[in-house]
Amino acid sequence: MSIWEYANPRKFLHTSERVMPVLWVSSGLLMAVGLIWGFFFTPDDYRQGSTVKIIFLHVPAALMAINAWFMMLVASLIWVIRRHHVSALAAKAAAPVGIVMTLIALATGAIWGQPMWGTWWAWDPRLTSFLVLFLFYLGYIALWEAIDNPDTAADLTAILCLVGTVFAVLSRYAVNFWNQGLHQGASLSLDEKENVADAFSNPLYVCMVGFGLFFVAMVFYRTGTEIRARRIKALMARERQEA
Repeated sequence: MSIWEYANPRKFLHTSERVMPVLWVSSGLLMAVGLIWGFFFTPDDYRQGSTVKIIFLHVPAALMAINAWFMMLVASLIWVIRRHHVSALAAKAAAPVGIVMTLIALATGAIWGQPMWGTWWAWDPRLTSFLVLFLFYLGYIALWEAIDNPDTAADLTAILCLVGTVFAVLSRYAVNFWNQGLHQGASLSLDEKENVADAFSNPLYVCMVGFGLFFVAMVFYRTGTEIRARRIKALMARERQEA
């Protein structure tokens, strides 16, 4: 079985309808367990107090905001190279989910940063690159809506996605490029000295997996919706021609 079989809209719909219930249930359970575990069963930090517990929303949302853009890039490249419409629709479907995750990350970051930094916002490298990524999400969604021809829209948004990837990378690695920013280093790193304590990392991993599965479920759902909407438009156009 080849992965390209799922470029067939009918095959994609059949498969997504089978796996989505599992994704919805598992993502819901994992997010609930991770958030309850993190908010109610972890100790306060000795410096940040209970404020640190916003990490269980902030980090998974920020990670998914960046990974959503990378997923859109891969799907867009598949469209450009192989002209599979499902991949273009998957990229389109991921954008609204990604922008919501970006908003959650920005909002929770401001709430977390205010008591720590004394301000809701600072032109920190990571914060600034994340804000620019949010604007790219807005532009990507607006470009899809502004162009009637879906193939042209897919081509142009693929170019925008490629450009925006620069800021997705900066959002991920800004703290490594610039050390003078207010934002702390990565919460989870290969360097154990930089990692959060085990009491926080374990529920954080659960939240991250839950957010990841939720993102996949949303992309499956929204891609299926886009496929059905396109079929309806095609049928209506055919009926008008025959009338």
